[in-house]
Amino acid sequence: MFLGIDCGTQGLKATAWDPSSREFRVVSQPYTMITGLPPGHQEQHPQIWIDTLIDCVAKLGTLGVDLKRVEGIGISGQQHGFVPLDSAHKVIRPAKLWCDTSTAKQCNFIVDSAGGADKYYQMVGNLLPAGFTASKILWLKENEPDNYSKLQHILLPHDYLNLFLTGETVTEPGDASGTGYFNVRRRIWLPSVLKLIDSSFDLHSCLPRLIESHQPAGRVRSKVATQLGISPQTLVSSGGGDNMMGAIGSGNVSSGVMTVSLGTSGTLYSYQTSPIDDPSGEISCFCDSTGSWLPLACTMNVTTATESIRNSFLGCDFDDFDATVNSIPAGSNGLLMLPYLEGERLPNIPEGTGVLIGLRKETASAAHLSRAVVEGVTLGLNYGLDRFRRLGLTVKEIRLIGGGSRSQAWRQIASDIFKTRVVVPKIEEGPSFGAALQAAWCCSGEPITDLVDKYVELDPASVNEPDLANSQVYEDLSQLYLDLTRNLKESTIFQQHRSLIRHLNQKDK
Repeated sequence: MFLGIDCGTQGLKATAWDPSSREFRVVSQPYTMITGLPPGHQEQHPQIWIDTLIDCVAKLGTLGVDLKRVEGIGISGQQHGFVPLDSAHKVIRPAKLWCDTSTAKQCNFIVDSAGGADKYYQMVGNLLPAGFTASKILWLKENEPDNYSKLQHILLPHDYLNLFLTGETVTEPGDASGTGYFNVRRRIWLPSVLKLIDSSFDLHSCLPRLIESHQPAGRVRSKVATQLGISPQTLVSSGGGDNMMGAIGSGNVSSGVMTVSLGTSGTLYSYQTSPIDDPSGEISCFCDSTGSWLPLACTMNVTTATESIRNSFLGCDFDDFDATVNSIPAGSNGLLMLPYLEGERLPNIPEGTGVLIGLRKETASAAHLSRAVVEGVTLGLNYGLDRFRRLGLTVKEIRLIGGGSRSQAWRQIASDIFKTRVVVPKIEEGPSFGAALQAAWCCSGEPITDLVDKYVELDPASVNEPDLANSQVYEDLSQLYLDLTRNLKESTIFQQHRSLIRHLNQKDK
């Protein structure tokens, strides 16, 4: 039996999977981000991840899972988060998360110090959007020098949970790819980039040891094994970023398949045997967690946006929300939403906010807003898919994972906008199941492709094919989406609006 743990932004999931019986149990527990922070700041305290992991494993035990049979554990974690530790492995301050856009100024400084975007891209293989880890380190140095002076270890969220389980500070190429100081082609740390952040302190010495994706991070510490009710002989696999684990869990370990995650953020990624170049930086060239590459596009606002509308304007359950979305025709009668609630990474607009256009008497309803937000976030994902296609990637099938994949209405909208067949894996918990599969790979040595072929199944009832008439509507709407985004980005509207928000917040205080 294997455990897969997915440490997300809104909560943690734990999957217990028995390959011999194909039985699995999933438990989840929500948590929140720290409230009251300035616009653009998104933080969590890492202790909440550990507490929730312990609670979820205990819940599995109450459901009849024999935890003593667990052979291996795999950890999937939200990417890019900055977990700063002191010399005793104690957390110095809350982690700045992937969705934190407060470090845009630091991103610009690092890139300029490297000699510009082209030279930085040549060094790293990616550009540096707000959200990547590197700028968060510089932010700490500039804004909290006392905390920075204590810094001895720099971990990502999945690394931190591996540390809790094993006592080891290690990481692997997949998650390391999203730091901004890792060369994705050579799979090595880049001290030269870290020196741009601080030339007088050896930040390279703060980084975890790199291991390969099939290697174990270690065995569970005796104290933790007792706490969790598992054997101290239990292996902990390398783990990885949630996107890398989602690729494994959705069977995306061969060419031609694309996974689209409809979670807090939205991601699109496709397995490749060699790195892909996109000097625009819109497609990130990441390593995967099987030894290959996983080019990826990421939008910051997916269920963040849809849940805001559902909770604020409808207050209904998911089935009713689905029915409400389906009650409005494709195109929402002209109501279009740019869902940049937390800023945006694709396109790169860290100062962005949500925008509605087409609000008229006929469209001023909660139902129209509900469909418009689902269409808006999916059009944002389609921006990334179009970029993939322009780079020459052929996508034969899209596998949807994440909470949004459970919505029939959303699946059809996705198929119509993407103009591609979409399907959902039978085990929907892509990242946590992928982490369990990786743990099985680590323990058994059986090739990951064989494990995926054997155990990842698709749900035939979830297949949606594109409606050609709706696809035409969305093609026209997509062009308007792009034009509106481009015009607003090239103006100073978003920056002026963010400044106004800051002014109003200070006035309120």
